[in-house]
Amino acid sequence: MKEFKVENHASSLLPDGKEWKLVWSDEFDGTELDMTKWDYRLNIWGKRHVTFGTEGVKLDGNSNAVFTVYEKDGEICSCQLQTGHNFMDEPRPEEPTFGRVGNSRPGLTWPIGKLHEPKFVKKYGYFECRCKLQKKDGWWSAFWLQSPIIGATLDPATSGVENDIMESFAPGEVAFHVNHYGGYGEDHKSVWTSENQMVSLDEYHTFGMLWTPEGYTFYIDGKQDGETLTGAVSHIPQFILISTEVRGYRSADHCATEEAKLAVGDEFIVDYVRVFDEVK
Repeated sequence: MKEFKVENHASSLLPDGKEWKLVWSDEFDGTELDMTKWDYRLNIWGKRHVTFGTEGVKLDGNSNAVFTVYEKDGEICSCQLQTGHNFMDEPRPEEPTFGRVGNSRPGLTWPIGKLHEPKFVKKYGYFECRCKLQKKDGWWSAFWLQSPIIGATLDPATSGVENDIMESFAPGEVAFHVNHYGGYGEDHKSVWTSENQMVSLDEYHTFGMLWTPEGYTFYIDGKQDGETLTGAVSHIPQFILISTEVRGYRSADHCATEEAKLAVGDEFIVDYVRVFDEVK
């Protein structure tokens, strides 16, 4: 890997053998989140989710976005940021909240909710996040890409892929990388690479993905951690998500687990998110 220096910030670690230019980034400078770059993800599968809030991420003044678990109105909540929207997430105005009401994930119904213009979408390139993982059980963190129209057709090339670059479901444990396609119903398929990796909790770690027309290569701290160069590859622009979620609300009773309640106040810290294009 080669270093790409960013003034007054940690350097990026980029794949060798190519020249790179920075095309989008958030260094999380200042004290206010840049809402020209991000939206809050508040909905899932056509319903407003009571635990996806806007209060669980703040800038600390030291170029970090700090995500926390917090309690509000008796629920255990966290925050998700995204640079675009998936059309299946948008609720109709009359749809109830997805949380403690309802028994299952709602299906897509007509008409769908209001669509949104993305803040940033990108096709191909190197996508990178530097972060410190959460230290307590009961919630998880992720850095990923999603297509705005995943599952709209059976062809991932034209409808896109979900790329899970980093997912940490337990303290210090980074899950293997997964690409999902075909939507989230009966046509869902996935391919994965590598194995779970253990990393230290007190240090920043860098997670990256090289996306080319041929496939995907994943990196942890500058070292290659698997690749999927056959099978499903998206050839359409996709958006970035940094997400956290507490455990329990996807279970039958839609309640936070005891571990989630004990995680209130725990932190997931993001130093930067950057996107690079290869210089041709």
